[in-house]
Amino acid sequence: MQENSQTFYHILPNGVKIVHRRTPSPVAYIGVMVGAGTRDEAPEENGMAHYIEHCVFKGTAHHSARQIIHSIEGIGGEINAYTTKEETTFYAAILAEHVQLTLHLIAEMILQPTFKKEETDKERMVILDEIESYNDSPSELIYDDFESLVFDGSSLALPILGTRKTLRHISSKPDYPLQWMQTHYRPERMVVFCQGNVSPEKIFRLAEKEFGALTATRSYSEAVLQAQPVLQRSGLSAHEHERSFKKHTHQIHAMLGGKAYPLGHENQLAMFLLNNILGGGSLNSRLNLSLRESKGLVYTIESTYTPLSDTGYWCVYWACDPEDYNLSLDLVLRELSKLRENPMSEAAVKHALEQLRGQLAISAQNQENSALAMAKSVLYHNEAPEWQQIFSKIEKTSPQKLFEVANDIFCTQNHYILTYK
Repeated sequence: MQENSQTFYHILPNGVKIVHRRTPSPVAYIGVMVGAGTRDEAPEENGMAHYIEHCVFKGTAHHSARQIIHSIEGIGGEINAYTTKEETTFYAAILAEHVQLTLHLIAEMILQPTFKKEETDKERMVILDEIESYNDSPSELIYDDFESLVFDGSSLALPILGTRKTLRHISSKPDYPLQWMQTHYRPERMVVFCQGNVSPEKIFRLAEKEFGALTATRSYSEAVLQAQPVLQRSGLSAHEHERSFKKHTHQIHAMLGGKAYPLGHENQLAMFLLNNILGGGSLNSRLNLSLRESKGLVYTIESTYTPLSDTGYWCVYWACDPEDYNLSLDLVLRELSKLRENPMSEAAVKHALEQLRGQLAISAQNQENSALAMAKSVLYHNEAPEWQQIFSKIEKTSPQKLFEVANDIFCTQNHYILTYK
């Protein structure tokens, strides 16, 4: 992020949060993040959040699907959206001079979608194709199946895309998704965000114009949210922690992991650093050096840490030839054991911190990722520190803290294993 950037905050009387990071860039990223996702769905309406994300592009009270596309693409912009387990986000990249037009269109999509059956039926077929494409990609599908294993019995176990059966149900009538939006798209769970060379006063004024009159129209039950698991030992047997599917793939795709800290937990940043050491995006991660560089067993091996609002999970993913699976698993377990059995040296932690500092600085130069991370931080924490502020907290992590986190999270009781064979 540019050193002369500034971050500004505002909250409308109805609870809508606004965050704007002013930068010298002539390109602006502007959008709305809503704290509603898969975890808010009942089993019979699984896929609703993602279905809504698709279908609001198919027409509003004032614009057709083609008009929506041409309104942004016609000025050289790019409009996009995505759904996660806990959020749905609509945003666009445009020249800063077009923020008013763009935010108005996004607001219209969120507040005045029509869900015309002839349009949504076509989009349902697109989503079905997306599901089939996803099923054909084991390296992506395995993350969904792993979440289903770790969060079994919770709405977090549901797939974001839904199923053929649930899609048919939720698309049966336009009132259904509209009612769901009225229930879950609440002002206090919305963040209007912008990053670019625009004055904060203009962004605050535009956000109030578009969302200031929004009120909750239905009572809201947090029963689904409260049902979610927090970090705890499940007491399940080893057999119940393992799952395998016959996928008839050339390689075995494997994932090992477990529960982890939620957003805002005092150990979240230490876990972030520990994951980066274990198998983050660098070639010198412990897992990559052990399984790929030293043994040549895998092409890709990576670990991820995904904190959610009240829980989270970590996982290691790799794919290997069937005859190499047992050795690969042993090596993964060995690296986890090393982190649990011996604290890292001060020098090793210092080196890991220096590497992370560079990674954070480079990542912050990606305006799109920076804007989306900023919105999510405000949604859950009401503030969006820049990378330097985040790193200043991470660099206080001691070898002893990493050792304690490794023993808490990487313990064998917290191991779930999923394989595709």
